[in-house]
Amino acid sequence: MKKLAFNPYLPFWELVPDAEPHVFDGRVYVYGSHDQRNGTSFCVEDYAGWSAPVDDLGNWRYEGVIYRKDQDPINGAPYADPAGHGIPEFDRAFEGERLHQLYAPDVAKGPDGRYYLYYALDFVNIISVAVCDTPAGQFEFLDYVRCEDGTIPQIGRWFDPAILSEEGGNYLYYGFCPPVRFPGMESLDIPGAMMVRLADDMHTIISEPKCVANGCDTAKGTCYEAHPFFEASSIRKFGELYYFVYSSLQGNELCYGTAKTPEGPFDYQGVIVSNGDLGFEGNELAVNYTGNNHGGLVQIQDKTYIFWHRQTHGTGFNRQGCADEVQILEDGTIPQIAITSCGLNGGPLPAKGKYETYIACHLTEADRTKVGHVAEPGPDGGAIVIPEEWPYITEEEIAAAEDVSIEAASGQKKTPAVEAGSADSESGKMEAGIEADLLGNKGLKPFIHNLRKGAVAGFKSFTFDGTETEITLELRGEGRMEVRLDAPEGVLIAEVNVVSSGVVSLWTENAATLTTTTAEHALYFVAAEGIMDFASFTIQ
Repeated sequence: MKKLAFNPYLPFWELVPDAEPHVFDGRVYVYGSHDQRNGTSFCVEDYAGWSAPVDDLGNWRYEGVIYRKDQDPINGAPYADPAGHGIPEFDRAFEGERLHQLYAPDVAKGPDGRYYLYYALDFVNIISVAVCDTPAGQFEFLDYVRCEDGTIPQIGRWFDPAILSEEGGNYLYYGFCPPVRFPGMESLDIPGAMMVRLADDMHTIISEPKCVANGCDTAKGTCYEAHPFFEASSIRKFGELYYFVYSSLQGNELCYGTAKTPEGPFDYQGVIVSNGDLGFEGNELAVNYTGNNHGGLVQIQDKTYIFWHRQTHGTGFNRQGCADEVQILEDGTIPQIAITSCGLNGGPLPAKGKYETYIACHLTEADRTKVGHVAEPGPDGGAIVIPEEWPYITEEEIAAAEDVSIEAASGQKKTPAVEAGSADSESGKMEAGIEADLLGNKGLKPFIHNLRKGAVAGFKSFTFDGTETEITLELRGEGRMEVRLDAPEGVLIAEVNVVSSGVVSLWTENAATLTTTTAEHALYFVAAEGIMDFASFTIQ
């Protein structure tokens, strides 16, 4: 029996953004960077592998740590250097006492049947390559991408690699094109997304760099002017067209261009997805707090999906992978899609059963015009401050037991109490033998925090058959929650009141009669009064 699939598609505690999806031997594998829960910077953890059967996209399997940051010689690993080139010189402006972090990777199956992993170490201006005999095995460092003489071309910024290996050759795409120059970048040419061809050894450059998508320096007067390339290169071929996906200067959106050859240049075509639904059907107000975005296209059986990521915890450093279906039209174009809660499910979720609220695809404060970019450190690197009006998805540690005396005294049905705390977020370092916990909740309870009057949590979509009669909301705090169809101002189908009796840490299950409903609908939960945390809802 297939498992239901949601957004995010991995367990709620796993933070794998920048994901590149690839299908190998009947499974879809995602290769992404790895954030740390409650982290204060990007990509703190080692690379973790995940895969799912192509015919059961809710059934994800943890493959373990597939590559560690300390395996790169720049981070101190031993280096077998048969060519005698040595470790390349690199920009040391960002170097400190810590190991350089593993930024967004990509993987391709090379001409020899092995799997090649390409990555950049944060702002080190070099692309590294690791190799493995299997798509989810233990990758081992191979070498750096460079010319035969050992040098690295100084055209473009070596960042966010994408790799395409096909019968006609091997093509590496890279680039970072900010509107300003960071330290160490003052003398670099940064025209946009760059492409070089690689030899069949998968790391030796055999062509001059070529700009395939215009960035901030070169976009004026081109088809990229309104959405210049910024970062997050991704490459695929569908039919006769090559699709180059990238993150624009706007940050929240993944755009794409097409070309008839892998060498481009790619003609800008449009936006595929925004993690705030900005631009979808003309929408000018974000449906979520936005941040950077990175992902890629993949065909899985008879469907095509865009993988993207969203921000949680109110900051930019706790990102979760999501995916949604797209349609490739006869002319090869892809209309922008709306983000959903059902993602890889292949259709709406059944409107029966229990759903945890971390799958919300709409989360806004009362004043929609104030919903913007997530909180990040200021220019001085100071502490991150989350405005008190913001609701956000988070989690907390589950206590060992609940206070049954409170339940008995109040006469209300209670779910286990929870206490704020931290848990080990390094999923890649888990020991064998704890598979049950690994696939469970890791001792954590996810929920939406801080739904104040006027705040909205929305979920797309559910299929009702008309037999649903009751909805139960797991809440804490005090207030009144309205349940509405299809929009925050849509038809009211239930109302729930909650009072936590002054026990802040106590969750309560609050039931209400559900108006008879049929067909497919989105559900919106509107905080009509009070301040509440919201963990789950059950429809029966």
